[in-house]
Amino acid sequence: MALIVLWDIDHTLIDNAGVSKEIYATAYETVTGRAPERAAVTEGRTDRLIMQEMFRRNGVTMPPWRGIEAALMDAGAQRRGALRERGRVLPGVHDVLKATAAEPSWVSSVLTGNIAANARVKLGAFGLDSLVDLAVGAYGADADDRPHLVDVARRRIEAQHRVPAGTPIVLVGDTPRDVEAALASSARIIAVATGVDTSAALTAAGATVVLPDLAETDHVLRLLEDFQRI
Repeated sequence: MALIVLWDIDHTLIDNAGVSKEIYATAYETVTGRAPERAAVTEGRTDRLIMQEMFRRNGVTMPPWRGIEAALMDAGAQRRGALRERGRVLPGVHDVLKATAAEPSWVSSVLTGNIAANARVKLGAFGLDSLVDLAVGAYGADADDRPHLVDVARRRIEAQHRVPAGTPIVLVGDTPRDVEAALASSARIIAVATGVDTSAALTAAGATVVLPDLAETDHVLRLLEDFQRI
C-alpha cells in the first residue's frame, strides 16, 4: 500500500538560525524602500500570511503578491551562504529522509510555508533537496492557509505518481498549525518538539504522536508503517 509523507522544513528538518526572519525583512525593504519597524511573526504560517501580517503590523498597504514573491526569492538566494554557516540539520533528519525515500511505495515530499524557491535554498544548503520529491510539494505561495496545502500536495502527487485516491498522508511538523492542517484534512500527524512549541502544546493542539526529535530513525519508520496500515 502506498503512503504520502510530507515534511515541514523550518524547525522540523533544519534550524534556520534566524535566517528566515532576515529573508522577510529584506524582502519587505526591497518592496517598500525602508526597513521594517516590526519583525515578521512566523509561527508556522505560510509566506503569504507572514508577509500580509508584516505589512499590516508596519502600517503599509500590501502590494501585489508577484513583487513580494520575487523579493522573497532574491532575499533567499542571497542568504544561502549564511544559512549554511549558521544553520544546521536537526538530529536524525538525513537518515530518516534517506530511509523514507528508499521505500518504493512511498512518496516523500514537503509541506511548508516557504515559497518553493526558498524551500529549495534551505534544503539545498544542507544537501537534503535530493532526498525529497520537491516537484510535488506544497508551498507558501500555493495557498494562504496551511490546511489547504494538503490538498495541493495530494493533487500533485496523485497526478505525477499515480498513487491511488485515498492514499494515507502523514504530515511531520513542529507547530500547532501543522497539527491543525492534518486534523482539518484527514491526514495523520507526527509532531516533533524541535521548534518553539513544547510537547504539551503539540498534544493540546490534537497531536496523538509527539516526538522529541527525529533522531530514532527506526522508530519514525515504524510509526509511518503503522499509519500506512490504518
